[in-house]
Amino acid sequence: GGQAQFVTTPVPARDDHPLAALLPWVTERLDQPLTVEDLARQARMSSRNLGRHFRAATGTTPLQWLLTQRIRRAQELLETTDTGIDTIATATGMGTATTLRRHFNRTVGVPPDTYRRTFRSRSRRRE
Repeated sequence: GGQAQFVTTPVPARDDHPLAALLPWVTERLDQPLTVEDLARQARMSSRNLGRHFRAATGTTPLQWLLTQRIRRAQELLETTDTGIDTIATATGMGTATTLRRHFNRTVGVPPDTYRRTFRSRSRRRE
């Protein structure tokens, strides 16, 4: 009760996997606008080939994986900071608070403000 159900997206465990260097590169740039073409260029492969590798390694598409990482970062910031939703939206590459709220609510099941309040009230009860 009160805890968002959020499935972890697997990442390749082997260093020699074609996506091994790409995924950390992407997570360091979540605040930037990234396209499949950007990811493919960084991975030195075609967009189509990147999509195949992503699906095999993570079970999802590059853009869905990117969105998941952005939502995770937003969750982390909501849990650990008092940063405003507008700033979190920028820091996670969502652009606007409206976009962050829409994706966050659809993915996590509650709006960011509710998520923050729920997390904070649970952590206070543990103290």
